[in-house]
Amino acid sequence: MAGHSKWANIKHRKARQDASKGKVFTKLIRELVTASKLGDADPASNPRLRAAVEKALAANMTRDVVNRAIARGQGPSEGENVQEITYEGYGVGGVAVLIETMTDNLNRTVPDIRHCFSKTGGNLGTNGSVAYLFSKCAEVVFADPTLEEQVLEIALEIGVDDVETSDDNIVVSCAPELFGALMDAFNVAGLRPVSAEVTMRASMQAEITDLDQAKKVVKLIEMLEDLDDVQNVYTNAQIDPALMAEL
Repeated sequence: MAGHSKWANIKHRKARQDASKGKVFTKLIRELVTASKLGDADPASNPRLRAAVEKALAANMTRDVVNRAIARGQGPSEGENVQEITYEGYGVGGVAVLIETMTDNLNRTVPDIRHCFSKTGGNLGTNGSVAYLFSKCAEVVFADPTLEEQVLEIALEIGVDDVETSDDNIVVSCAPELFGALMDAFNVAGLRPVSAEVTMRASMQAEITDLDQAKKVVKLIEMLEDLDDVQNVYTNAQIDPALMAEL
């Protein structure tokens, strides 16, 4: 299904190739603070914060650090003029790319993102150029396919019937508003996913079967994710599995 390739093609590479753990934590904390600032401090009534907490815990951030970030978001403004801006563009092979940023300096962010595209044969687009291809959804991934029956039973109880099992994992997808209830049910059952987040799913995919194009697409994603101002990068790239071992 569209969107699941993000896990199959990219996640396992990113686990090996992430920049420093400190940089990852910085971005997670930024999202926790922002989600807390824009809503309730209780994740149960703040879907965005709940998703941020789950993502942080999955990255092995301690509960104490998470709680401090939430408290910071509820405190007085620290004078930061941070804007949330989404950028859109195309990589080689017609791959659509959606980039979510948090920045206090557009004069830094825009040139940095444009450089990533130009360096890898892509182009930074205008607002709306690729956004229509993506929709927000919650995605929970389990690494053990033998849990399929138990996961499916719990998902159906919550009202979720989008469950896909492969040889490597189980992917449960649902509307963002069901994410909290779904995670609560999995937690009660003692099931811990390897990934749980609110993400952007592409309605159609761009298949990449050329090794050179695959390398450029992966390089673009890695360059963008390495930028301090970038929070999340989404694409509709579907890289041929046969090429993944060569990347």
